[in-house]
Amino acid sequence: MTEAVSAPARAARRRGALTSAALFARAARVLATALVMVALALPGFLVRSAVRGRAAGRRHLYRRGTGMLMALGPTFVKAGQVLGTRRDVLPAGLCDELSVLQDSVVPLTRAQTRSGFAEAYAPDGTAATARVAVPLAEIDQRPIASGSVACVYTAVLPSGRRVAVKLRRPGIDRVMRQDLELIRAGARVAARLRPFRGMPVTEVVDSMCGAVLGQLDFAREADSLTRLRDTLSAVPRVWVPRVHPGESRPRCIVMEFIPDLDLDAAAACPPAMRRRFAESALTAVYHMLFVTGFVHCDLHPGNLYFTRAGQVVVLDAGFSVQLSERLRRLFAEFFMNMAVGRGRRCAEIVIESSEGLHPGADLEGFTVRMADLVERSHGLPAKDFSLIAFAAEMFDLQRRFGIHAASELIFPLLSLLVIEGTIRDLDPEIDFQEKAKPVLNRGLFGARA
Repeated sequence: MTEAVSAPARAARRRGALTSAALFARAARVLATALVMVALALPGFLVRSAVRGRAAGRRHLYRRGTGMLMALGPTFVKAGQVLGTRRDVLPAGLCDELSVLQDSVVPLTRAQTRSGFAEAYAPDGTAATARVAVPLAEIDQRPIASGSVACVYTAVLPSGRRVAVKLRRPGIDRVMRQDLELIRAGARVAARLRPFRGMPVTEVVDSMCGAVLGQLDFAREADSLTRLRDTLSAVPRVWVPRVHPGESRPRCIVMEFIPDLDLDAAAACPPAMRRRFAESALTAVYHMLFVTGFVHCDLHPGNLYFTRAGQVVVLDAGFSVQLSERLRRLFAEFFMNMAVGRGRRCAEIVIESSEGLHPGADLEGFTVRMADLVERSHGLPAKDFSLIAFAAEMFDLQRRFGIHAASELIFPLLSLLVIEGTIRDLDPEIDFQEKAKPVLNRGLFGARA
């Protein structure tokens, strides 16, 4: 005798079957695209390897691989951007290619914008079937910024205050979750292959997926913006927009509108103001890394602006992490010892903070080479010291000697590497190590509240 199946159970089964079918269809499209791109890349790899050497062949493959990620869509682009930070695991040439990945997405249409706002403000969070009450008196439906996850609009509150609204793209959550599940499945397969044995493949990919998914969580991002505004209030001339929680929803963030943001504003300012910009921005990053441990990890030029009034504006906290107290202190201790040239202690901290070791890890070899790197860097003039070059060599040493860096540390370090070029453009003579010392003293020995 068969049991009767309830209507909700049948509906749940149908949804599960549809989800599985959609995932299978997406997997087929991804696989087909990947196979075509690989087939197109192989002849070029073979020709370049034969004519110019294997290094040239590898560069061709890395470039084609980056193109494949762009063809697969925004989830794979974001995944590539995050994976490009893992120079301790991936070849430097591949990371260089991944670092230039950019989203290529068109803004939402007016119809999509109306649908997005209706979904965002519908009482149950689903598409509205009736007129939805939106707590905004006026919305300009032409976005002022567009990305793979969201578009940004200007609006006016009933009070007359002008605000910015970050609206999540309709349907992007489902698409990204499907793609990330496929990436996780690929990582599980890769981890069983001989070339990847002993490497933290699934751990790195899980960390990457968590970072990408975090950018879909607008409630978390709103909290992160509020937290950054609070913690960075200790740094002079730094401005983080205030969130309007009453008007925000899980699919949109309503925040203070900051007018006249211009990527080229700093270039038009006098040298003295540019030096102040550099010092304020660098101090803000050091304060996050060494004092609070709560770090904005995506400070590319689109999220970091300078105003003609002399302020540094920090936007978009979707990719923020909280360091554990242990790792915050280890991170600060590493930079303190690097600033005074204690190379062996820096090597010990890298090993102590690692996520794991390869079965054939050479700790003494790493310690000797890492100590040499720190001591060489400590002796350089400020204008010749490069954080990016230092980190690239350190990651190469970790990869060669079998030391897997903790993902929790890689992402915050990214914030410092991303901002270095901006800081150098503002003040080519700035001394990164000297500017770190007062903040390090506060983070290690002073009051951090």
